[in-house]
Amino acid sequence: MAKFVFGMNLSLDGYVDHDAFAPDPVLFGHWTERVRGLTGSLYGRRIYEIMRYWDEDRPEWSPAERDFAEAWRRQPKWVVSRSLASVGPNATLVSDDIAAAIRDLKARQGGEIDVAGPDLARSLTEWGLIDEYRLYFHPVVLGGGKPFFAAPRPPLRLTASDRIGKDAIRLTYVPA
Repeated sequence: MAKFVFGMNLSLDGYVDHDAFAPDPVLFGHWTERVRGLTGSLYGRRIYEIMRYWDEDRPEWSPAERDFAEAWRRQPKWVVSRSLASVGPNATLVSDDIAAAIRDLKARQGGEIDVAGPDLARSLTEWGLIDEYRLYFHPVVLGGGKPFFAAPRPPLRLTASDRIGKDAIRLTYVPA
């Protein structure tokens, strides 16, 4: 059975916004290694469309960015969407009986599957399917935007705290 993990970069006040701040080189390397170690990723439509950036090489990329793109392309992806008609390479569209399809995915796979996107994570939390939450806090206050927890925060128990890179703190929680 797979372990579903929801983890994202977020501001001190709890918002996710990939345009407002970026990981330092150490944290970026952490994300690359994390992606390499995953069984795959489960995406909501919006975050998947953002991540499609990594599907095509860009001449301005650094070696670290090329490394991340290669790792991202290799991993299987499942994309939850009722509006997309198709998805890109190494991705499977999940659009019918979503709860049953995700439960089946969890039962059939092993290892860790990353859950990407606050709205998708909200549904999985409501269905009792998230096994771990990893919050990567950055020293930025946004004052608004898309919250990490798209619904009321579930009861959680802290299991670890780690500094990663110069400024990020990762807090790891499991459902209480």
